Amino acid sequence: MNKLIVMSLLLFFSSFLYAQTVKLGKYEFSANQVSLTAVKINGKAALRIIKDETIKKVDEPTFAKLMGVNFKNGMIEVKVLSRLLNSAPEYARGFIGVAYRINRDNSAYESIYIRPTNGRAEDQVRRNHTIQYYAYPDWKFDRLRQEKPEQYETYADMQLDKWITIRIEIKDKVAKLFLDNKEQPCLYLNTPKDVVTKAGGIGLWVDVGTEGFFKDLKITKID
Repeated sequence: MNKLIVMSLLLFFSSFLYAQTVKLGKYEFSANQVSLTAVKINGKAALRIIKDETIKKVDEPTFAKLMGVNFKNGMIEVKVLSRLLNSAPEYARGFIGVAYRINRDNSAYESIYIRPTNGRAEDQVRRNHTIQYYAYPDWKFDRLRQEKPEQYETYADMQLDKWITIRIEIKDKVAKLFLDNKEQPCLYLNTPKDVVTKAGGIGLWVDVGTEGFFKDLKITKID
């Protein structure tokens, strides 16, 4: 088989992967730089999401995007479970979370995610980095950590391979993250001043080394 045919087949299968759509309950998702599978865990429907291994950068638009939703303010709730893949690099932390206000071409959005392996690490610095906010493309975790330390990440107790309820309440420039139905938020933030808070899509997000599962998605929009 010559190189031209091989390249054509690779492009075909890559396009097929990224065009993939899967339904979960009343919601339908399209894969963006991830593989996406409908599965059952203990008889309950869930989405299994894994980042495309060819995407080497972190804090990228690697998510299953909810189709037909335009969201600016309101509440997003979902149960997540994170495992490490056998191929996970040493720095993998079980990265899993939610992207929101995703623009049409996926080139700008906000996200809050968790690093479950940090929750019980025997290293206080790692514990301090258990929860993370970022705004793509300009305010990834590394820039926020350097220029705005302690404002966009924090600690919470959590583990791999356990269902965790994530609830994000968003109102214009303010976002609050609640875990496991706690009364008080684990993270309270004001978005960076130059981040435009326009309505957009919602995505279920994973990063390197994560086998992520999502179920029981609930969305409530407010004016």
